[in-house]
Amino acid sequence: MVEKLWGGRFEQGLNKQTEAFGASIKFEQRLAPFDLQGSLAHVKMLGETGIIEKGEADQIAAGLKLVEEKLVSGEIEFKMENEDIHMNMESYLHDSIGPVAGKLHTARSRNDQVATDMHLYLKSVLREILSELISLRSVIVNLAVNQIDTIMPGYTHLQHAQPISFGQHLMAYYQMFTRDYERFEFNVKHTNMNPLGSAALAGTTFPIDRKLTTSLLGFEKPYANSMDAVSDRDFILEFLSNSSLLMMHLSRFCEDILLWCSNEFKFITLSDAYSTGSSIMPQKKNPDMAELIRGKTGRVYGNLMGLLTVMKGLPLAYNKDLQEDKEGMFDSADTILTALTVMTGMLSTMTVNKSIMEASTQKDFSNATELADYLASKGVPFRQAHEIVGKLVLDCTKKGIYLQDVSLADFRNLSVLINPDIYEVLQSRTAVARRKSLGGTGFESVQDQIDAAKIELSKHS
Repeated sequence: MVEKLWGGRFEQGLNKQTEAFGASIKFEQRLAPFDLQGSLAHVKMLGETGIIEKGEADQIAAGLKLVEEKLVSGEIEFKMENEDIHMNMESYLHDSIGPVAGKLHTARSRNDQVATDMHLYLKSVLREILSELISLRSVIVNLAVNQIDTIMPGYTHLQHAQPISFGQHLMAYYQMFTRDYERFEFNVKHTNMNPLGSAALAGTTFPIDRKLTTSLLGFEKPYANSMDAVSDRDFILEFLSNSSLLMMHLSRFCEDILLWCSNEFKFITLSDAYSTGSSIMPQKKNPDMAELIRGKTGRVYGNLMGLLTVMKGLPLAYNKDLQEDKEGMFDSADTILTALTVMTGMLSTMTVNKSIMEASTQKDFSNATELADYLASKGVPFRQAHEIVGKLVLDCTKKGIYLQDVSLADFRNLSVLINPDIYEVLQSRTAVARRKSLGGTGFESVQDQIDAAKIELSKHS
């Protein structure tokens, strides 16, 4: 039986099934570099404050560096009998420098140690996510620049509503991902806090310097309350909530892409690099990457609900339930980072079929609002104009024609206020160009949105 670091109070060891059930090392391995980083800061503080002798602190720090070298070179074997990442690392340290390794754990607990590891891990992940979101937003803006004058149907209820600029549609997603960026940026604030030194829950009697470890680990500030520090998982819940919102936005975008690349739409063509084929149907080109992003959204939602459920009944302070905080965090981080990379690549390589997009606005009634607005601008109450145009659309539908096919004489039978300029008004390109209101789909408005986005993105360069 391997002797446990906490085993002094026990007469018997764990049975194998219980040991496996309680061990977290199988998924905590990725915390190893952060655990060593925290330990190096902690031992430096122990030496600086005189809690342990300076020579011992230096010896422990050198031993930790040796363990770090072994980790980088792949020589570390993580053992289930050592339960978690902390005891695995301490075991290797003990093998390297002997009993003095035991002094490393002075004035700390695995409770504040694991919280520190996760704060460090998530800080590093958030940096990656923010960088990937900048890349995705930049690709969307670069795509929109060339699609300002591309006309497409705008939809409500998945029915043709009004013609819009494709650039406008793209910039709507830019705004969503910008809000995601801001949420993750705020997430950094609550992740950038140092729990180290809170010990098990009550702090410590040793004269530690939490400001020193906060500085050494690059945190903004230490937690103000030791019980909160070891039991707080809000920063992970924020991350999972933000991840869920991000995946929802990616999924919505993918749903649009899946529609646009279908045979019924043909608005875009995806690169072969982001498509797959069929094992039985030779003609198939499946948009699997977009479908996978849409599908993986559910697992990220599940990770959020899982941790919310774990946390809802926990009394202060630390409870073993909190071991369930990591796998969902790791999974969501892996999922969204991959999804962001794939989405950025998929958008940057897709082909936009401009002529098909615009042609789809020619044989519909998405210009009906233009006629209603035309009448309203000439003094007809809008509700009356709406009814007039609605009846005309019904009549056109029965005849199999569109508004632009109606003769001027028939238009004037509806209202003498209608003049020959109505045919220009009914053109989809005209309809888009005229919508110059702030945030609207007019070409000038979309250009303004793109210019503002470029200024935003330049702040990150």
